Amino acid sequence: MLVTDIEMPEMTGLELAGELQRRAAHTAVIILTTFARSGYLRRALEAGARGYLLKDAPARELAEAVRRVHRGLKVIDPNLAAEAWSEPDPLTERERQVLRLAADGLSTGNAAEKLGLSEGTVRNYLSEAINKLGAQNRIEAARIARAKGWL
Repeated sequence: MLVTDIEMPEMTGLELAGELQRRAAHTAVIILTTFARSGYLRRALEAGARGYLLKDAPARELAEAVRRVHRGLKVIDPNLAAEAWSEPDPLTERERQVLRLAADGLSTGNAAEKLGLSEGTVRNYLSEAINKLGAQNRIEAARIARAKGWL
């Protein structure tokens, strides 16, 4: 069993859960975080996490959640469960990657180089993400996506 957070150095908890799932590792992942965002919850479950809990939950609830996941059950913060499916994430994984790099301040050229894509392709992904989110520019698109837990 692995308990992780969303934001960590090198790799996010979501990426870690996805990597464990791709490797067919038999490690149950619980995301324990301060991020009460339905987008993160949804992505965590899609990445194979067995639990998603908030850090401000009482210790006895966290301990019980660990025991339940160890028994093979899924445990999700009840306040986020219903909200998670109310607004689907419109972004593709590639659009998410490009927006993340733009939010980090990378130019289109630098993002293209980092992802092994052409600058035109990166611009197309950015344009699609901006349109899907109803944003005016890449920074606003990244802000919207981050606020909803999609980045």
